[in-house]
Amino acid sequence: MIFLNREDFPMLSQDIVYFDNGATTLKPRCVVDSMIKYYTAHTSNIHRGDYDAAILTNELYDDTRSVIKDFIHCDSPKEVVFTSGTTASINMVVFGYVKNHLKKGDEVLLTKAEHASNVLPWIKLSEEIGIKVKYMDLDSNYHLTLENVSRSITDKTKVISIAHVTNVVGDVRDIEAIGRICRQKEILFCVDGAQSVPHMNVDFKKCNIDFLSFSGHKMLGPTGIGVLVGRYPLLEDMEPIFYGGGMNQSFESDGSYELKKAPFKLEAGTPAIAEVIGLREAIKYLQNIGMDNIQNYERKLKQYMVSELEKIENIIIYNKNTDSGILAFNIDGIFAQESSIYLNHYHIYVRAGNHCTKMLKDDMKVKNTVRVSLYFYNTKEDVDKLISILKNSKDIFKVVI
Repeated sequence: MIFLNREDFPMLSQDIVYFDNGATTLKPRCVVDSMIKYYTAHTSNIHRGDYDAAILTNELYDDTRSVIKDFIHCDSPKEVVFTSGTTASINMVVFGYVKNHLKKGDEVLLTKAEHASNVLPWIKLSEEIGIKVKYMDLDSNYHLTLENVSRSITDKTKVISIAHVTNVVGDVRDIEAIGRICRQKEILFCVDGAQSVPHMNVDFKKCNIDFLSFSGHKMLGPTGIGVLVGRYPLLEDMEPIFYGGGMNQSFESDGSYELKKAPFKLEAGTPAIAEVIGLREAIKYLQNIGMDNIQNYERKLKQYMVSELEKIENIIIYNKNTDSGILAFNIDGIFAQESSIYLNHYHIYVRAGNHCTKMLKDDMKVKNTVRVSLYFYNTKEDVDKLISILKNSKDIFKVVI
């Protein structure tokens, strides 16, 4: 691969094939080094100190909002809120904004391919205020079509909340077209970008997104840091989930208080400072490679993998026709976890299970699958090793048992 030095990733010095990028990605040395430097050279809290270390920390931390603004094409760094991850970001949208703007009988549209983080908060909100959660139909390939989106919308539809790329089937939704529909019909458009932002260009403004959520650890960054990007008027109207230091202008003994403006009012307490700095470095690394390069490379590698898997008689592939680097399959007659244990014996790391999409079985008619999720540091040689081991899967029980 001409634009990547695999030596940037310390874990790849081991004898492994890492195919679990949908769960979390490997970390390049520059990300780790930036966090170590914070802990060893300029440890300080943010926006509290006037000494040299604190000034440097403030600059790196605050600049991360600008880096993210340029990366996902929103209007202002003030539209970037730091959270602990995609799950936290979606919960902030549901309980900090939507809860105060919907009423009993209003409808929220999801799909059965959504991650638990984009289903359970809406179900909980339905218990609390009586909204209706409805699921848009998927087609025979488990994709969400524009026709099915339009067919699902009624005069009671107030929110559409979907993944840009789903984490099992890996279908890439046409969020630009869906965003236009939402804007025309004044429907709040919430996008789970956990599986898309790390792999392709995502244009927040062009796609008419109202709230975009994603996680740092799925895009070369550390765990424990995520992002919520929201249109600024919506963030200003959002109720904080947490209250405390850093998010208030003042509070008095008579019970009066004044909050800061967004995004600061939504970030109570000491944040994950090292993680924000690490995320900044990760995004700059991705930008240096180029998101179009990443997407095109993963698409071609996925196509190669599918073509080779199709030559193996006992392999069932569930999503041949998607443009992402996610592939779900099973060895015929073998439980997914047993397949994963078998592959691990040969140092091939994959994910097995329902992948936090427990309703997708209604459409796929299978509960558990083996998932290979590619990233730009995966190679044709990685795929060839997988294929070689799967061709010999007749000896799986000798390995597993």
